[in-house]
Amino acid sequence: MSTIPEIRALHVPDGLEGERVDAAIARMFGFSRTKAAELAAAGKVQLDGAEAGKSDRVTGGAWLEVEMPAAPAPVQVVAEPVEGMEIVHDDEDIVVIVKPVGVAAHPSPGWTGPTVIGGLAAAGYRISTSGAAERQGIVHRLDVGTSGLMVVAKSERAYSHMKHQFRERITDKRYHALVQGHPDPMSGTIDAPIGRHPNHDYKWAVTADGKPSVTHYDLIEAFRAASLLDIKLETGRTHQIRVHMSAHRHPCVGDLTYGADPTLAKRLKLTRQWLHAVRLGFEHPADGQWVEFESAYPDDLQFALDKVRADSA
Repeated sequence: MSTIPEIRALHVPDGLEGERVDAAIARMFGFSRTKAAELAAAGKVQLDGAEAGKSDRVTGGAWLEVEMPAAPAPVQVVAEPVEGMEIVHDDEDIVVIVKPVGVAAHPSPGWTGPTVIGGLAAAGYRISTSGAAERQGIVHRLDVGTSGLMVVAKSERAYSHMKHQFRERITDKRYHALVQGHPDPMSGTIDAPIGRHPNHDYKWAVTADGKPSVTHYDLIEAFRAASLLDIKLETGRTHQIRVHMSAHRHPCVGDLTYGADPTLAKRLKLTRQWLHAVRLGFEHPADGQWVEFESAYPDDLQFALDKVRADSA
């Protein structure tokens, strides 16, 4: 059965006068720049009734029509045991886990690997039904390549309470990161907005029109080639620590996506960024009492740290 494509049309605001078509679409319709360019290349964009290429320029008041991409199929939660996922706390309202590397917080289009939600379902945990179906109970996330502590809501009140705490920055999220070189100053704050990378849809970057992003860091230990940092997030943007440390010219060791030295990563046998969520504190949704949880480094990060420390002796 064929479906009629959805066409959305808007007048180009005067403020976008002279912008490229792909940039205008991204601003007006909320697509990534890459997706907007793909739509234009596929002939799905018209400007005042004529097909427009991605690099054509728009004029204020022009009629921009875009054939919208088909909605992705609903993502299903697959109950699948997650090897190495540790339960560190469990009660009526929340479950606190240590997420292993290589595990996503929840299902998403294109991801076929294990998820925290799937792992909890396989273990028989009842999770809050608040939120989108594939993200039920998820109140914050860790990157697939980042390990460490996560809290998942089991009750509706916990979901609402925990979402509020993360939104209002009440929680205390602490990470340890092994970064290349020696940050100057040794303790400081990186306050730089983060948005989609202009050229790579899978990356993020410090951009002028990004969302406000603040990272605080303190030196724990300095080595010959690297520094171990304690990092507190004031905001929670995607890839925030990785982007900020890379922009500061001290990428996380092993983070090849954001400019880390592949030779050093190979020598330390790292296949991902050296970044671990070591501590998580928040007000318990049942009684408001402050609770904190801690997590030791996983074996691959501990091995790399031990080697860096030994090489500096």
